[in-house]
Amino acid sequence: MNTQDAKRILQTALICAREPLSIRDLRILFADEVDPDTIRGLLDELARDWEGEGVELVSVSTGWRFQSRPEMREFLDRLNPEKPPRYSRAVMETLAIIAYRQPVTRGDIEDIRGVTVATQIIKQLEDRGWVESIGYRETPGRPALLATTRQFLDDLGLASLQQLPLMSGGSNPQCSFDDLLAVLPVDDSTPALDLSSHPAADAVPMERPNEP
Repeated sequence: MNTQDAKRILQTALICAREPLSIRDLRILFADEVDPDTIRGLLDELARDWEGEGVELVSVSTGWRFQSRPEMREFLDRLNPEKPPRYSRAVMETLAIIAYRQPVTRGDIEDIRGVTVATQIIKQLEDRGWVESIGYRETPGRPALLATTRQFLDDLGLASLQQLPLMSGGSNPQCSFDDLLAVLPVDDSTPALDLSSHPAADAVPMERPNEP
């Protein structure tokens, strides 16, 4: 099979897939006869082929997918005028603390925010698929340790926690904090979330121990 045919097969599978496809998934297309490095090389070529188009091929946490480019959002929104769910400042702050300080307990979050974290806030994040319990801290009461999920990264279009925007004056070429707010919008009735002076802002996102 030549390179063009292989790329055509990969492109078709990725366009038709409802979820991101991992390298393992894509190897099945070729009956596991194509090694992972070759597939990665083909995907890189395919991504370059789509440069300048309205969609792009990207690698996210759970695999590869085609997605619309950010500048296309205002036009695509006209096809679906329903506004996405908007989240309160409390929910956004809680999510940001979990993302940048994970794994954390509710007590850790309350220490940082200085207020009690309502059970409904954690449940809302869990129901959305952005936060999960990954274990328990071996302290009295064994509080649950909370961390973000791969779904959270996929929804932000990121491959790893290291690609989260830096919040202490740094910059990230792949994602800005404005991008984070665009995906996870704050309710209009609350002040815009600004964590630049937040105690969690100096933390650089670290990979979870069990995350490859």
